[in-house]
Amino acid sequence: MMARAIVLARRGLYTTDPNPRVGCVLVQDGRIVGEGYHRRAGEPHAERNAIDAAGERASGATAYVTLEPCCHHGRTPPCTDALLEAGVARVVVGMEDPNPMVRGKGLARLQAAGIEITTGVLEGDARALNPGFEQRMRGGLPYVRCKLAASLDGRTAMASGESKWITSDDARRDVHRLRARSSAVITGIGTVLADDPHLNVRLGPEEFSALWPDELPRQPLRVVVDSGLRMPLDARMLRLPGATLIATCEQSPKAIARANAVGAEVRVFPADAQGRVDLRLLLTYLAEREINEVLIEAGPTLAGAAMELGLVDELVLYLAPHLMGSAARGLFHLPGIERMDQRLMLGIRDMRRVGSDLRLTLRRRPGSEGDHAA
Repeated sequence: MMARAIVLARRGLYTTDPNPRVGCVLVQDGRIVGEGYHRRAGEPHAERNAIDAAGERASGATAYVTLEPCCHHGRTPPCTDALLEAGVARVVVGMEDPNPMVRGKGLARLQAAGIEITTGVLEGDARALNPGFEQRMRGGLPYVRCKLAASLDGRTAMASGESKWITSDDARRDVHRLRARSSAVITGIGTVLADDPHLNVRLGPEEFSALWPDELPRQPLRVVVDSGLRMPLDARMLRLPGATLIATCEQSPKAIARANAVGAEVRVFPADAQGRVDLRLLLTYLAEREINEVLIEAGPTLAGAAMELGLVDELVLYLAPHLMGSAARGLFHLPGIERMDQRLMLGIRDMRRVGSDLRLTLRRRPGSEGDHAA
């Protein structure tokens, strides 16, 4: 039953930001009498949708919920109140809510009212639903994925900068799904100047119907790391629906006003030791804006800097079965690694074929140099 609740929660994969993805199943005598999931912030939570579906059959039922029911008034009333009013007899929870306003309090309220509580059922699967929400609540940073596409010899572009297209159509569609689940997509000004990217989600309804039964996803916030504020005022992304944030160190009022005039939001950040935008401060700011998951789609300089600082939680690498030669550009700019014991160690979490390409999902191994979690 918890597995079913997790499947339901995934229906909110592209829509619930900044809220977590949550599913709920109500069971009487071994049979499902109601189920629901949280679809969008401001709309009813999973528990209330399941209770509405069950009606009177919710009384005496067992509720299987992927995340601890909330006990505070936010955009919607507390789910603990809904469960108590419905007469639920038992609550089975996948994981404790990492939100300090809820953590442990929702379960304590239910238990004090005589509800039987079971926790930690399929906890790993429940946690996998909301890596960004949990990391933001516990550590004040979003969950960061870095997506890269390379040839089999690890090249991301020809020496001239030509890079279209390294991977297959299937791999590029897969990337759009990564964008769709992300709260923000980050790139560098070098990529903007070279490629003039859209950085939006461009999948049609037919390509999402099997994953998301309601409507197309909202567009993620586009973020350009542009220390010197060189953003072209005619960049394609500035003409698209959705917001574009320019993170800069440049404090010129005139340059900022020009960017604002074409629809960009400009925010000035302190510079790091190299005179560039401090990436950790940028990510902290995004977390303050309730950004849960971030996707970095950038060139070797920005990707290398994020990796070196230990800010990348997950690396998604698409490998195409061709060779581009030794003169082509590499994956990361990582100066200073000269000995084997200085390597940044990665662990493979998942490996699968996507079209004609191979997709590797990797995590930094704890204890690697620069690991912010070490």
